[in-house]
Amino acid sequence: MDIFPIETKHRDDMIEITNSIQSYIHSVGIEEGIAVISSLHTTAGITVNENADPDVKQDFLRRLREVYPWKHELDLHAEGNTAAHLKTSTVGHAQTVLISEGKLVLGTWQGIYFCEFDGPSSRKYAVQVLSSGRDGA
Repeated sequence: MDIFPIETKHRDDMIEITNSIQSYIHSVGIEEGIAVISSLHTTAGITVNENADPDVKQDFLRRLREVYPWKHELDLHAEGNTAAHLKTSTVGHAQTVLISEGKLVLGTWQGIYFCEFDGPSSRKYAVQVLSSGRDGA
């Protein structure tokens, strides 16, 4: 397992990390298996979503803001970031992606995103690659 730093620029942000993960898979030499990608934060998650149209990211974040407004009169959490915790639980802290022939198995328009919900901040995500045993690793 390795840990990767990432800098976010906005309170709500989606940063594509697909190429970084693909490079890591290449560097460890796994041909067949799975990659588990995990955010190391309670206010940031990982998702797989469309990477062709940038409007999808904006729509995604806007809709999460509509469901979980930043301020709510009944929130009790002292840090004031209850919305960020809810968004992370909704998106999830991790994703598992198949690896075949040394490449992430993703659809044509899919990418892996680090989702920031309480930024901007210096963050980290972990990647663990597991071999299926069919590639000699």
